[in-house]
Amino acid sequence: MHRQPEIDYHRVARGIGYIAAHFRESPALEDVAAAAHVSPFHFQRMFTAWAGVSPKNFARYLSLDHARAALRDGGTSLLDTALDAGLSGPGRLHDLFVRIEGMTPGDFARGGSGLAIRYGFADSLFGRLLVASTDRGICHMAFEDDAGAALDRLRRLFPAAEIMAGDDRLHDNALAALAGDWSGADPIRLHLRGTPFQMKVWEALLRIPSGTLAGYGDVATAIGRPTAARAVATAIAANPVAVLIPCHRVIRQSGHIGGYAWGRARKQALIGREAAARDLAAAEQGAARL
Repeated sequence: MHRQPEIDYHRVARGIGYIAAHFRESPALEDVAAAAHVSPFHFQRMFTAWAGVSPKNFARYLSLDHARAALRDGGTSLLDTALDAGLSGPGRLHDLFVRIEGMTPGDFARGGSGLAIRYGFADSLFGRLLVASTDRGICHMAFEDDAGAALDRLRRLFPAAEIMAGDDRLHDNALAALAGDWSGADPIRLHLRGTPFQMKVWEALLRIPSGTLAGYGDVATAIGRPTAARAVATAIAANPVAVLIPCHRVIRQSGHIGGYAWGRARKQALIGREAAARDLAAAEQGAARL
């Protein structure tokens, strides 16, 4: 199975958690590194390799002001009816490359009876992942530290399916995209178990550009249900595919980050790294025009 660069995500996450908790105090590198249980020199080098920016520069992506600005950008993109081929770019890779297919009502009702599901574990920039697929696409992708508990959850989702260990091209393709490598990637197919409302919400999430954010109300309005923000939040919480369906890009309208099925620190890490990558790409494009 495709493996991403081996950086100790958990140390990075501890540092991010400390930065977020002490943001107003502008924490010193020494204090952040101590929270991650490494030397300042090692943490600076490790974090910059992971994020593309220093811990000090990364901190601004965790601020309320940045979240509110990203909300404006993401909400506008999500609600813009002109999202078409003329608005292509790195921020729209999810929208352009990820395709969702719902399981049939029969598959849904039978708990996956007749489905063969292959699963594997892989390291990622955001921690250990369980990836599972049918022959029609990725059906489950979740951050998991406990392999046994992860498999138990997968079996509860598909109690009647045949579940076996095994990697395939679908897994490798999804993991490459998660690492940011879309070069030569086939469109990513997702084969999901969900209600029609959930499918509509998950498809809307694909239209939130990387490096921006949207509110629950923005998503509700985008699917034509402006008063259904709470139901939208419930559907987002049920998202079965981490990152590729970017539920981490949805936060509260106030700019506060809100919850995340795979942990608040991981949501902060995803948001910050995507924002940093967006700014770095914009800077490179600007320099190329000079």
